[in-house]
Amino acid sequence: MMPSREPHPLDPVLSEQIVLSLVRRHVPDATALTGVDESGGEARAYLIDDHLVLNTQRPHRVRPRTSLEKYAFFLDQLSHDPEIIVPEKLGYGREGDIEYLCMTRIPGVAMRNISLEGTVRENVLRTLGRTLRHIHQAPQTSLLASGMFPETGLEEAFAGTVKAINDSEVVWGLKMSPGDVATKVLAALPSSETRVVLHSNPGSTHVFVHPETGDFSGLIDFGDAYIGHPALDMRVWGKPEDQAPLLEGYTEEQDVDDAFMAIRQAGTVLAAMMSMVRRPEGRDEAEENLRRLLADF
Repeated sequence: MMPSREPHPLDPVLSEQIVLSLVRRHVPDATALTGVDESGGEARAYLIDDHLVLNTQRPHRVRPRTSLEKYAFFLDQLSHDPEIIVPEKLGYGREGDIEYLCMTRIPGVAMRNISLEGTVRENVLRTLGRTLRHIHQAPQTSLLASGMFPETGLEEAFAGTVKAINDSEVVWGLKMSPGDVATKVLAALPSSETRVVLHSNPGSTHVFVHPETGDFSGLIDFGDAYIGHPALDMRVWGKPEDQAPLLEGYTEEQDVDDAFMAIRQAGTVLAAMMSMVRRPEGRDEAEENLRRLLADF
């Protein structure tokens, strides 16, 4: 848990009295605010007792695609599948300027905060793969008809990433320009009409594990969910040693087609390019990974 930072004038930290009054609308026996976590960026998480969390939107940080209402709606649609371990939505609403989502808290810690190696890490990724497959197979009619989920294709994503790289101070070491890389990858893609609602970023920040055993404990944060090809939810795990168990879990109950594999590969190229801007300290590793990936195109 990260300590609360100095709040923005438009984004005050709520008092314990206000937090508990909102939570008790849905969980009458809630007793105490135990912490405030701002590590999520767009949302502030108020931790209540040992099993509840109240998320509030942070107006000055919210992105166009981020929505607590969408998060709440998605959790409702996923709640019918016991194989999908995500928070349980307890209540969503607005009180004046406050938009909130009350949920159960996934136990454990974010995977990024613990070192997992070997079989333990592979088992977490296999379970994540199975979880993503079930999420992608959830009934889509209500999700797609809701109008809450924007559709984003690889063309738009590559265009935005190329612009971000060109506008940044990142040292680009490849002979091909970022734009040429995007053109080459997109030209190799097969046609696929498959579209589902995606988590968006099922990476180590949002994958939780039990620290004592390293076992998968759940997946959080569906506020950035969007419509796209299901293979794009695989892109955040770009290393071969991570991709293999993730795919094993994803295909455990049903195989995928060649288009899925090709789009997955394109997505990992996109992720490697994006990481050069978002994580400049890991630029060398991202560039090496990008060279390896481009050898298959």
